[in-house]
Amino acid sequence: MTAVRGSQRAARRLFAYDRRLGVRLVAGADEAGRGCLAGPLVAASVCLDVNGLTPSTRRALADLDDSKRVARDVRERLARAIWVIADQVVIALADAPTIDRDGLHRTNLRLLSDVFARLDPMPDVCLVDGFALGPGAVPHRAITGGDRTSAAIAAASVIAKVTRDRVMANVVATSYPQYGFDRHMGYATARHRQAIVRHGPSPVHRRSFASAAYAAFTELHSARETSSARSRGA
Repeated sequence: MTAVRGSQRAARRLFAYDRRLGVRLVAGADEAGRGCLAGPLVAASVCLDVNGLTPSTRRALADLDDSKRVARDVRERLARAIWVIADQVVIALADAPTIDRDGLHRTNLRLLSDVFARLDPMPDVCLVDGFALGPGAVPHRAITGGDRTSAAIAAASVIAKVTRDRVMANVVATSYPQYGFDRHMGYATARHRQAIVRHGPSPVHRRSFASAAYAAFTELHSARETSSARSRGA
């Protein structure tokens, strides 16, 4: 008998967890982009009929896992399948100025609450990765490590990640090509930090984040202005 690949074992475990809830419609929510220096925060909810999966839909989702543990091409393929198979998919985004104004955590809670509230009809169970969303949200269960526990949350993590990567690569990178957003997606890589020091933060950078690259750009810019002023004075 052919051994089942690790990713397929993960998917079976994820779906088994959701089926053990004893209901038909399970929704999961997760976000992408919390730790980025630039670009939007993206939240998604995915509602799955865990009792209505056919052999073909199971095969299409056989590689489902936490989006961070799945290769980019596999995430893209999974995202296409999720859009077809899921009962509902909801996405919400918040841009950098909103994150700076309201704070990352508060913005994240609001987006996750929103993607649940927009589900219609409401599923039997709502599961969110990480932490509770507060009393204003629809009834839900918070699961630590949820994207490695529940199929619905893992599906939401894939949708959120793929959506955000597409925005960064196809929209943000085109508007600000000097930063290389299509390569690092706004995360604080060495290349990204070097671009900030060289060009300064753009309108899509989160100014409320305490990045050493912002301070380095300010120092460099001030040094250049001082040198220029001295040259003019001479």
